[in-house]
Amino acid sequence: MKNAVILGASGYTGAEAVRLITGHPKLRLTALTGHSRAGERYADIYPSTAHLDLPDVVTAGDVDWADVDVVFACLPHGASQDTIATIADKVDTVIDLSADFRLRDPDLYAKTYGRSHDHQGLLGTAVYGLTEFARHELRGAKLVACPGCYPTCSLLALLPGINAGLISTDNIIIDAKSGVTGAGRKALQSLAFSELSDGAHAYGVGTHRHAPEIDQILTRSSGKETMVSFTPHLIPMNRGMIATCYVTLTDGQSVDDLRAAYHAAYDDEPFVHIEAAGAAPQTRHIRASNHCRIGIFADRVPGRAIIISVIDNLTKGSSGQAVQNYNATQGWDETLGLHVQPIFP
Repeated sequence: MKNAVILGASGYTGAEAVRLITGHPKLRLTALTGHSRAGERYADIYPSTAHLDLPDVVTAGDVDWADVDVVFACLPHGASQDTIATIADKVDTVIDLSADFRLRDPDLYAKTYGRSHDHQGLLGTAVYGLTEFARHELRGAKLVACPGCYPTCSLLALLPGINAGLISTDNIIIDAKSGVTGAGRKALQSLAFSELSDGAHAYGVGTHRHAPEIDQILTRSSGKETMVSFTPHLIPMNRGMIATCYVTLTDGQSVDDLRAAYHAAYDDEPFVHIEAAGAAPQTRHIRASNHCRIGIFADRVPGRAIIISVIDNLTKGSSGQAVQNYNATQGWDETLGLHVQPIFP
């Protein structure tokens, strides 16, 4: 058994991490932190956990780090890097769910997130944990930067085609939509039921902070400077995410070639699945699970294709991928703690 601590356990990703880790056969939760909720019983924050024997919420400063093996950092961007810097040498592994160690260029981080990166030594050691494409780097990693939910959904849809040279890096368009939990657990008017129900809207148009993260990985994979057109939307559901990607095929390639490449990449994966030809994936079929489903279609525009990917933003897009990454760092079966079936209806 490994002893685990969740930093920021009072937020949605922290609660999802609690849900998954309490079902993991090799992890034991020894501390839960939450700066503004310190001193409270976890069941008072999330009554759905009342049947579990969980520690009370404390501050990070109150944790005894002596016997901690792994930290799942579910903290806000900015706060995460500072906290991780104080504990990185006290634990074996840190799995960071924030954006603080995703971008390799500290200047790009500062431009994207509006604050400096003050721990560039740690930044240089972080492994970008898109599990299906990072296993060789994850084994034994000390610091893992889990991808954002939008990048996870989009990159799983694009990378097999990019890696096989079937998709042009020019003019990639990503139209993505997320459930409201992607905005975090905040008491904001814009997230109130009456403000969100019966509607949908785009946000961060042309400026969303996940676009540079997607660019970074596609550039690294293709060897060509890549910049995508990315627009996120908020839709009135609790959890789930869909990314519809419009791409141009390289000369002489067909959608059949594309489909074959995706089957080759994913047919042995436990969590990524290719839909039958003509079938579009639906968020309702992956809800509360670590699964991703991908549909591949010929566009009516000759030479173009449409790739649709769905994930649960809190599971595969966040805490589920974090657990999968930790499993990979230990050389364990990646599915440990992640055998939860999608909830339907």
